[in-house]
Amino acid sequence: MVLRRALDALYWFSAAIAAACLFGIFAIMMIQVALRGLNQPFPGADDLTAYLCVGSAFFALAYTFRRGELIRVGLFIDRLGPAMRRAFEIFSLGLAATLVGYLVYWTGNDVAFSFEIEDMAQGSVPFLLWIPKLAMPVGAGVLLIAILDELVTVLRGFKPNYVVAAEDRAARGDFSAEV
Repeated sequence: MVLRRALDALYWFSAAIAAACLFGIFAIMMIQVALRGLNQPFPGADDLTAYLCVGSAFFALAYTFRRGELIRVGLFIDRLGPAMRRAFEIFSLGLAATLVGYLVYWTGNDVAFSFEIEDMAQGSVPFLLWIPKLAMPVGAGVLLIAILDELVTVLRGFKPNYVVAAEDRAARGDFSAEV
């Protein structure tokens, strides 16, 4: 019970960081509009916006995954019986965990290398690149935890939360997340 609340809080906190990144993009754009009216530049605005875009994408992954709002192709899996569907879910989640783990490893290595060589952005404002790059392994790491969380759920014989969430939306007549 405590672990469940901690994991849900982690996913929510990660989504909150993504939302803060989106708000940061909005704020930068509004400041740019105001400064243009005063004929003043905003040095580094494009770079900051790009870094915040990466942060908003990576930090939102786990929360979006758990809510069943990432794109899933259900044409095949929806036609399987319960036993085959469970086996396919286990296989898919295991494969996803492997691939996301690979992503975490290599993006983490990239961050460590950027930190080691004190890599700086080449834009108008010199940022230490390891700081914005940190969003990739951290956000993907939280996604990896969410995938492993779902894998344990399926191994214990329960439906994954992304399926439950999709079924709840369908029961309410909300097909906005369906492709």
